[in-house]
Amino acid sequence: MTEATSPERLLFASTTQAFLEKEMPLGRVRELHAAGVAFDPNWWRRAAELGWASLLVPDELGGGSVSGDGVQDVALVAEQIGRTVAPGPLHPVSTVLAGLVDARTGPVHTGLIEALIAGEAVATWAVYEPGRSWAPLTPGVTATRTASGYRLDGVKDRVEAGAESAVLLVVAALDGQPLQFLVDTDAAGVRIDSQKSIDLVKRYARVQFDAVEVDDAAVVGTAETTPALISRQSQIAQILQCAEVVGVLEAVFDMTVQWSLDRHSFGRPLASYQALKHKFADMKIWLETSRATARAAVNAVAERSTDADLSASVAKSYIGEHAPGMLQLCIQLHGGIGVTWEHDLHLYLRRVSLYRSLFGTPEEHNLRVYAITKALEAAS
Repeated sequence: MTEATSPERLLFASTTQAFLEKEMPLGRVRELHAAGVAFDPNWWRRAAELGWASLLVPDELGGGSVSGDGVQDVALVAEQIGRTVAPGPLHPVSTVLAGLVDARTGPVHTGLIEALIAGEAVATWAVYEPGRSWAPLTPGVTATRTASGYRLDGVKDRVEAGAESAVLLVVAALDGQPLQFLVDTDAAGVRIDSQKSIDLVKRYARVQFDAVEVDDAAVVGTAETTPALISRQSQIAQILQCAEVVGVLEAVFDMTVQWSLDRHSFGRPLASYQALKHKFADMKIWLETSRATARAAVNAVAERSTDADLSASVAKSYIGEHAPGMLQLCIQLHGGIGVTWEHDLHLYLRRVSLYRSLFGTPEEHNLRVYAITKALEAAS
């Protein structure tokens, strides 16, 4: 999906792929699931040593990207992760770092950035709320001014790696306007309950805030800059999902093509039957279109283009709509073995189905594309 054209990016891509194939093959994913573990913190530290967590952070804050374009590089990592449906907090850590870097609000946050880059801490974005769809700018969690700072009250859910994180970046409403706060997961009044996920290793949490006290240093950004920060964080979350799903689609398509060449029926390989050739042609179209829409979204977000929101929504809509169907078709083409627990295809289907519903469903992004398009037409 991402173009590894420079020698530096080619080396980074091959190193990332080798690390994942050695340290996190599909068998290891199954082992983590059996043990009830989301990810190994030591494994994440080694991944951070490869630079995964530093890609969106500028040099002056201790980060640095391989090619000079951190968004492209982190999307490349996400794509490689998709090929083995590896675990790990790449998405939440990258989303939080995107907000912290753009806010640049103080030395406390600089210390957190350094810890996240080193893999010594994990942070996640608390943005979803129970019973509500994707609406990051209208939070139900409230923030109230106090003599020493702010008090947070309310509930967040679908918080990725919530139980594994040390810090939450919480979207709350202050005087009716969204504002983000850093909250330690061990702070008084914070209660974290694990939530089940259809993915084998992706873990989420419900977080209750009961009169949680934070000081002024916990604020990320200002009331004026918060909408832009949340928009940027949303874009990062969405393109990382799209890039990872493209990696998934590449892996399952290659797997299914190879199966159809190896498997014979009536003395002929399955791939030789005309009806199945049409199915493979359809899947190839879906794969390449998903790759193209994801690439366009990554490019737009990397360039901070004015149409970045539109491009991200187009990618989320198309990929979210077609990826699950492509996985189901791959399962059907494998026949009976494709629906067994022992076969790996369901690991990929679980990840794709999960991502379809997070950070906006295809239906929600269809409406968003329509609204953005109408607004552009009215402005022209």
